Amino acid sequence: MVANGMTTETSKQLRGVLKEHEVLSRHTSWRVGGAVKRFYQPADIEDLSLFLSTVPANEKLYWLGLGSNLLVRDAGFDGTVICTSGVLNSVEVLDEQRLYVEAGVACPKAAKVSARNALTGAEFLCGIPGTMGGALAMNAGAFGGETWDVVESVQTINRQGELTTRSPNEYEVGYRHVSGTFEEGEKSEEWFVSCVLKLTPGDAVESQSKIKTLLNKRGASQPTQQPNAGSVFRNPENDYAARLIESCGLKGTCLGGACVSDKHANFIVNTGTASATDIEDLITKVQQTVKEQTGVELQREVKIVGEQ
Repeated sequence: MVANGMTTETSKQLRGVLKEHEVLSRHTSWRVGGAVKRFYQPADIEDLSLFLSTVPANEKLYWLGLGSNLLVRDAGFDGTVICTSGVLNSVEVLDEQRLYVEAGVACPKAAKVSARNALTGAEFLCGIPGTMGGALAMNAGAFGGETWDVVESVQTINRQGELTTRSPNEYEVGYRHVSGTFEEGEKSEEWFVSCVLKLTPGDAVESQSKIKTLLNKRGASQPTQQPNAGSVFRNPENDYAARLIESCGLKGTCLGGACVSDKHANFIVNTGTASATDIEDLITKVQQTVKEQTGVELQREVKIVGEQ
């Protein structure tokens, strides 16, 4: 299939999968979301570079991994979505301290590969329900660890398909926040396609056992059996979003098919019939109620994209 704005000659060289009007509820962990104009799954980084070079400069782009930490509105997205999950999926042990991981690799997979190879320090990644690309973009964390704690270098790609290798000191990294210090004026459009993690040599059995313990802890405290997008709100400084939400009596509150989880108040679950509008309205209701009752303004961790 040839996308608008591409030449036939160029598109013949593309090796990825291009779909038009793909419904994004098939690709998001909340199982909601309308259709996207174009949906591309690159064959590899080289193919991704070629594809980006064909996309019109004014085309809206969104990058999708496992579709967690994301709410796509019911009206969909009038642009191109690039899906890296399952395709930019290479993990390679470089030496006794370093692991190469592409952006489409699920964070739990990165944790397990590092553990099997006696590289320690990445066990916390097993608790992040997304891909490495998303984890790098927001400095995702779990169980006291954060993604950029273990990053040695990253590889990025821009709209022209050009690749750049960057070091952590070229970024301002904070709690659930990453921005490039190299950016000037308008926000630079660069996206992460791979990284090198610097880890510590250790014991494979001990590391794998730690991952098992952390996964059991996650299963016991989070609604992993129901469609959700991970934590909805950032934790306020010196407090927890879940505690604030629960203190306002919001656990179990529902709008349509969307409910604040009874298991963990900072999770909103799709009970089976939720629309994106149900979820977005419930997010707003939780924010308003917590603000009214506690004075704290909860900040969304979940990204909302698409047409109103």
